[in-house]
Amino acid sequence: MSVAVCIRHFPFPTEAASRRHATVLGLARMAPRRYAIIGTGALGGYYGARLHHAGTDVHFLLHSDYEHVRAHGLRVISKDGDFSIARPQIYASAHDLPQCDVVAVCLKTTQNRLLPALLPPAVEADGVVLMMQNGLGIEADAAAVLPRHTILGGLAFLCANKVGPGDIHHLDYGAVRIGEHRGDGSPAGITPAMLAVAADFNRAGIPARIEDDLVLARWKKLVWNVPFNGMCVVEGCTTDVLMADPATRARCETIMREVLAIAAAQGRQIHPSFVAAMLADTAKMAPYKPSMLLDFERGQPLELDAIYHRPLATAEAAGIECPAIRELYAKLVEIRAQS
Repeated sequence: MSVAVCIRHFPFPTEAASRRHATVLGLARMAPRRYAIIGTGALGGYYGARLHHAGTDVHFLLHSDYEHVRAHGLRVISKDGDFSIARPQIYASAHDLPQCDVVAVCLKTTQNRLLPALLPPAVEADGVVLMMQNGLGIEADAAAVLPRHTILGGLAFLCANKVGPGDIHHLDYGAVRIGEHRGDGSPAGITPAMLAVAADFNRAGIPARIEDDLVLARWKKLVWNVPFNGMCVVEGCTTDVLMADPATRARCETIMREVLAIAAAQGRQIHPSFVAAMLADTAKMAPYKPSMLLDFERGQPLELDAIYHRPLATAEAAGIECPAIRELYAKLVEIRAQS
């Protein structure tokens, strides 16, 4: 999870612009695009329900919540007004999903080993995959399964928790940044697929902006995710407690600056003022449990590979020392081993 700060973006794409530019991968068709939500937790449930209420044809893949949602529907308790889907189109198996134009992967990255079984049955031959996960290198995970498909990254700036089967509590924010994956890590620029998906999200009342450099956007999100996900687990507290204590706040700032150093080594310069802006926005947030703390409390696997191991591997390859991040990662590995 992250906070909605001002990051590099382009103006909202209009529906007219999307129709004008979306001429590849089947995204130019006038018929509404069909969406699959792979992983109907807090993130997938919230965005999928928003898209549904905007008239989008949305199909939800569920696991443990399937029977409950089939009987009781999907409900979102939101600061912007509650909404629900009494009879969502739900499936217990990816092989039962209709093939969709856009497949949004909203699973935890700890489940990406399942992508070879989940993605091929769900996506159209000319469709796209939207990886709505935290961490680094996750689009490459999808590209390894579907090398000929367009892979987008969706960065969700959302404060939401799943509070029960089919029940989601939306606390704050909700914007999405969308970029396109390139195998060599180069910026993709503005592409038809990005414009089309962003238009669908904006039409659903989800502020969606497009990023010409997905890797840069990923590093900016890691500036928040690396310190606050891990520190909340280690300290056993919410974000407001970290911010109120000068020592833990300073520790978070040190970690954030180390993330900037790794990003710079990969050719992605982030201005130092970005750290101050994120700290200020975090201080304004309501008391919040990041997703990693919730996973820890529920005894679920922690997303250590995508959020910590991969960035640290990038740092090591570049010869960048990151003592604060390495110490935090070591503590999280120890906590995971003891749980």
